[in-house]
Amino acid sequence: MFENLPFITNLGLSALIIGIGATAIMDIWALFLKVAFNIPSLNYAFVGRWLGHLSKGQIVHQNIGTSPVIKGEMMIGWIAHYAIGVIFAAALLLIVGLAWSRSPHAIPALMTGIVTVGFPFLMMQPCFGMGVAASKLDDSHIAQFKSLLAHTVFGIGLYISALAGQFIF
Repeated sequence: MFENLPFITNLGLSALIIGIGATAIMDIWALFLKVAFNIPSLNYAFVGRWLGHLSKGQIVHQNIGTSPVIKGEMMIGWIAHYAIGVIFAAALLLIVGLAWSRSPHAIPALMTGIVTVGFPFLMMQPCFGMGVAASKLDDSHIAQFKSLLAHTVFGIGLYISALAGQFIF
């Protein structure tokens, strides 16, 4: 997208546009599920709560929902959500190369989306007290499917955002 700029600037701006776009598409999908089917998505205040407690040295919670509230946790969680999307987009660009942003193909984006489901399965859900891949939840298979679907939509969003970025710049 920004081929005339220095590499790090090109990477940063491309990752910012693609990551924010993909995360927004993921959030639009979650909103659709909530409105159309009354299927709730992750409460990003819990991400902010976890980060707030992380700064105090607590990594794992018995149940993040019952952990003490952190001031500004909702805002912290939403900012972290979008920052993570940008980081995942940057990782994609570093792996496949910046040229991908000028001529995107769906497969690397979809694979990135699917691979990123490892983040909630192996890190967030265990730290929130849900177990690996939400295994401690009664409806763990539903939580697993929702996570996989959300991250697949994120992968689609990476591709769509890269395509759209070509027309913006």
